[in-house]
Amino acid sequence: MARMGKRADILKRFGLRVRELRKEQGYSQESFAAACELDRTYIGGIERGERNVALRNIDAIADTLGISLSELMEGL
Repeated sequence: MARMGKRADILKRFGLRVRELRKEQGYSQESFAAACELDRTYIGGIERGERNVALRNIDAIADTLGISLSELMEGL
């Protein structure tokens, strides 16, 4: 049970990090999703901590933000 809680926590923290960085760069959810070549509802699910994101999609998010994977994961 504790493992599931920890997993959910990292999903929420990652989602908040993506939302923060997206907003800092002035992207709407829709424009960010398009730039990442992902669906807007998928990005929304990530930001709400509802999605367990595939590594390829994490790479697309970092690339769109113009940062490294380690920078994206900073503070998590």
